Amino acid sequence: MNQEKPISCCCVLDASTYVGFWILKRLLTRGYSVHAAIRKNEDSVLEEEIRDMEAKEERLEVYDVDVLDYQSILISLNNCNAVFCCLDNPEGYDEEKEVDLEVGGAINVVEACARTESIEKIVFSSSLTAAIWRDNIGTQKDVDEKCWSDLDFCLKKKMWHALAKMQSEKAAWALAMDRMVNMVSVNPGLIVGPSVAQHNPRPTVLPQRSAQMYENGVLAYVDVEFVADVHIRAFEDTSACGRYFCFNQIVNTEEEALKLVQTLSPLIPMPPRYEKEMQGSEVYEERLRNKKLNKLVEAGFAC
Repeated sequence: MNQEKPISCCCVLDASTYVGFWILKRLLTRGYSVHAAIRKNEDSVLEEEIRDMEAKEERLEVYDVDVLDYQSILISLNNCNAVFCCLDNPEGYDEEKEVDLEVGGAINVVEACARTESIEKIVFSSSLTAAIWRDNIGTQKDVDEKCWSDLDFCLKKKMWHALAKMQSEKAAWALAMDRMVNMVSVNPGLIVGPSVAQHNPRPTVLPQRSAQMYENGVLAYVDVEFVADVHIRAFEDTSACGRYFCFNQIVNTEEEALKLVQTLSPLIPMPPRYEKEMQGSEVYEERLRNKKLNKLVEAGFAC
């Protein structure tokens, strides 16, 4: 059994992202004090809800941050033991400049942690899209935590979401190792959960070329509460290290594909062929592997 971390103070940055918001909620439920670091987003429902929560919850403090302003990040980390880094673009990923913004933010978060004596661990929220994309995606039998998406392939196809997640995670890992900062990354699949279509732009919820992901056995989804719990488990377990693929279900049959479409409706329209009844019985080979995550989760249940 691994020794658990004592109840402490954690920073969630950006807490107004969908994943960040659920990590914040789960941390409060587990008794942690939380610094909710929020990037200013116009008309953000989650930001408004967090500010309302602050008025009622004494263990919650809200901080306004600019991820390109190193000092504002430092202030939000004061007296925190961990930071959950959940960078995401509220407007989606349509241009290369959004990649640069996310990379710059990741670098500033890690650098701020390196200069903050109280921080024990960074839990970096990334994506499966940071690991799965390459020309020969259909020929690789196992896609696991050792894999990275191919830079040239993503640039050629203008896959800005995958580029942002891959480049920011790589930048964070490089700096964390250089500064000797303890870091773990969680790479979720498609995230589903309460009001997911309302709080996420289509490019974030549904990655580019998702049909190709499905046909190559690398399309997977995961419940947001499970994602939040895995992030917290990665902090609490002192043996947690490296990257963790995080998903509940690989979508490799038409039945699973239909279930996913129904879950994300109306964000994703129902294909005409399924309007009356499901047809076809194609089954694609699963390529994703998450044995490492299973060990982390099982250890948590055992404690």
